[in-house]
Amino acid sequence: MLALDGITVRFGDRPVLHGVDVTVAQGELLAVLGANGSGKSTLLRAAAGLVPVDSGAVTVDGRARERLDIALVFQQIHLVRRRSVLSNVCAGALGRLPLRSSLLRFPDAVKEEAMACLDRVGLADRAHDRAGSLSGGQQQRVAVARALCQRSPVLLADEPVSALDPAASEQVLALLAELAHVERLAVLAVLHQPAYAARHADRVVGLRAGRVVLDGAPDQPVDALYRPASLEAVS
Repeated sequence: MLALDGITVRFGDRPVLHGVDVTVAQGELLAVLGANGSGKSTLLRAAAGLVPVDSGAVTVDGRARERLDIALVFQQIHLVRRRSVLSNVCAGALGRLPLRSSLLRFPDAVKEEAMACLDRVGLADRAHDRAGSLSGGQQQRVAVARALCQRSPVLLADEPVSALDPAASEQVLALLAELAHVERLAVLAVLHQPAYAARHADRVVGLRAGRVVLDGAPDQPVDALYRPASLEAVS
């Protein structure tokens, strides 16, 4: 469903990604692992079109990526805390609504769809609460519901559980895996925690210095991804 072919990204004169090839199938949760500075978040942002690529291509279902093909969930959840949970989820539909639509007034059909998305993440009973009244894990599930309301076939999550406690982290990652398997989304999640990837991902890609050095089963050893370069030189 999602294919990144030969992606190279430079920030000024500094190369960050070197001809990276990554694919995510429909119905698959792919976890991207790597140390700080390995290029994980840059890879996700290149897939989403948030950073320009110097070479390579990003395609969705075999065609050039379009604006509504990809939904995003970030570490910083970015809910409008004073607005209702329902309004925040409705915002996921803004990209496919007429320009005159706004956060202040959504069509009833969008509200019904947003309620269904909230029910999908287990928070329909909190629809009319202020978003700021929810716990961190609940807010991240609202962010996932907002992404679902976008109706995109690809969902990208950039360190979605790094600010959550272990119980909330497990819930959010289990939800992402379920959305991949049941809703048949292609889900790519950048993670810092290999243990979470081993429990929830279908496949793991490992980055080191902007290159793919690992691609396979989620329970395989990943220690080499986090080994300091100085130790690697000695070994």
